[in-house]
Parts: sequence; C-alpha cells; structure tokens
Amino acid sequence: MSGDAPVGDSQERRRRTLTQFLKAEASDKGFDICRVTLPDAIPQAPARLADFLHHEYHGTMDWLAETAARRADPRVLWNEVRSVVMFGMNYAPDEDPRGILQQADRGAISVYAQNRDYHDVIKGKLKEVATRFAARAGEDVKVFVDTAPVMEKPLAEQAGLGWQGKHTNLVSRTFGSWLFLGSLFTTAALSVDDAEIDHCGSCRACLDACPTNAFPEPYKIDARRCISYLTIEHKGPIAADLRPLIGNRIYGCDDCLAACPWNKFAQAASEMKLRARDDLKAPSLLFLLSLDDAAFRALFSGSPVKRIGRDRFVRNVLIAAGNSGDTSLVAPCIGLCEDLSPVVRGMAVWALSRLMPAGDFAAFAARRHDETDGDVRAEWEMAGAF
Repeated sequence: MSGDAPVGDSQERRRRTLTQFLKAEASDKGFDICRVTLPDAIPQAPARLADFLHHEYHGTMDWLAETAARRADPRVLWNEVRSVVMFGMNYAPDEDPRGILQQADRGAISVYAQNRDYHDVIKGKLKEVATRFAARAGEDVKVFVDTAPVMEKPLAEQAGLGWQGKHTNLVSRTFGSWLFLGSLFTTAALSVDDAEIDHCGSCRACLDACPTNAFPEPYKIDARRCISYLTIEHKGPIAADLRPLIGNRIYGCDDCLAACPWNKFAQAASEMKLRARDDLKAPSLLFLLSLDDAAFRALFSGSPVKRIGRDRFVRNVLIAAGNSGDTSLVAPCIGLCEDLSPVVRGMAVWALSRLMPAGDFAAFAARRHDETDGDVRAEWEMAGAF
C-alpha cells in the first residue's frame, strides 16, 4: 500500500523502541549506565591481547591464553550476536580507600570486595533485564559478568561508558574509576551509542601511585607485579622483593583507581547497592590471623574474598603482619608456623623474621629443623636461620 512506511523506517523504529526499553529496564534494576555497541567494535583487541600474552604479563592466569580467540572477538564467542549491551554500576566509596594504608595493624581489603560478590549481584540483575528484554524483543540473549571470556573494558569504551585509562581500567567522566561492568549479547539489532574518547591527557597519577611499579608503560600492566594479582590470583609464595611493597593490602589494591582525578565527579554508591560492610572496612590483623577455615568461610560468606580460600588469604595477612612492626602479632605468627598449609607456614617465617629481635628469631629457628616442605625451608634459609 502506498501509505505504508518504508521497511527501513520500520526497522529503525524497532531498534529505537527496543533500545529505549532495554535502557529503562537497566535503570529500573539499579544500573547507573547502559549503552550499546557492535560486536565488531574492537578490531584492535586481538593485537593488544597478543602483545599482553607475548610479554607474559598475565602471570599464571593461563585461561587468558586459552580463551584468547573468544576473548578478542565477541563473534567467536557467539557468532549470532548482532548487538553488545554494556552495563555499569557505580561502586564509588564514600571516602578515599587509601586512608587505611596508614593503619599498619589493620588489613586493607579492596573496595569492590567489602560487600557481596559483585559477580552474583550484577549477574542476577542482568538476568532480570535479559528475561524481560527477550520476551519483548523475541530475540536470543546471553549475559556475562567478568568470568566469561569477554573483553568488557574495550567494549565498554566503544559503547561510551568511559575509556580505558593509563591504569588499563575503565574511567568515566561521571563515575571516575568506580564502575562494575556487565554485558548482554543479543541477536537483536539495537541503536548504537557513540564511543568515548580518552580524557587522560598528560596525567599519570595512576601510574605514579602504583606501589610495585606494575605499569611498564601507560596503558599496559604487568600482572606479575600487580598487588591485586599477587594477593588474589597468585597461589604460591609471593616474591620476597615485593612483600614489603604490599604493606597492609590483604586483598587487592585500590591505589591506581583511587589516584584518578576523575573520581572527584563520582558520587558514593547508594546504600541499596554495594556499600562496604563495617566489619570489612578495617579488620584487625590480629583477628584475621586467628581464622581457621570455618571462621574464614563464615566471615566472608557471600564475599569475593571467599573464592581465594583461607590459606591464600592468611598468607596475605601474614605479609601485612610482617610489614606492620606490631610485636603483638608475634604470638599468632609463631602459632601459624605449625599450620597445615605450607604457604601459610612460609609467610609466618617471613613475618617473624621481621617482627622478632634477631636473637629471639635465631633461638626460635634453632628448633625448626624438622620442616620438610621445600618452599618453607627456603623461607627459613632466606631469613638466615638454616
């Protein structure tokens, strides 16, 4: 019929209508920003990922290499995808998280881990959005949060949520460096948003803030020197030269994020979202050193900290203890020299070598020649005991 609208106009109206519906649902479920890009929007990603892997900056995170093809191109992950929707949720703290670094007897837990595991929170909300959108659009959808092989930050940049700063994390002019990300892939054609441009300029605050010099150059990170990687992903003993630089950071590190000047525009996350639990803001090292497996699981129930397990966590706490100069921690560290976990025993040795007077440590070490684990014996030898 002559009065019918052109097919192209009808398709464009459908794109706009579905996109508006999706963004309204995202806002209703608590997301602070939602934008759309195309699956082919990150053609530079394969080369950047290959360079990262070539330099072995991924450390022991072997899954990054194993999933490189799917990670670098959303269409390899799902060849039917036509639109990629990126979601952001603000988790900005209400104060500078670096303040706790001056409290040597307390443990610093990264802001993102001071409440419920954001993977669970965001994925649950994404599934709600996806269910309603799929019913409305009659299209297929898949949702991903961090653990899937999706390059969320480059996609978020192309969708316009922010840009990847020199610390390699996403930076927003509205939310600073404090955005959780999630994605929805769909077979629906949607209205695409403009990409964000880099606003870092000559600033290098994030790079200069890194305690371990983990950035070989701007926009590149060597995970092997990153405190977040060392305290979360790395499973064995942490290199001796890096331990003093870790300070009291027992799970993750917020220094490069907190140093970003764009944070001044970020409003603290609302109480209904992911504000910090009071007991995880500044827990005492003395208390944390007492945790057995059951107590660890109880304390961190629902928290991402629980995923690394008690032994790795107590390893981190022992490093903080060794850096604290607090001699009240000597007794629990001595007790942990008998722990069933070699990584715990090894870090207990290191902590005691820094907390005890040399004569007392030597006398204690003289009674410890029964150690059979190679890594733990190496700690005794490095401390000058054997």
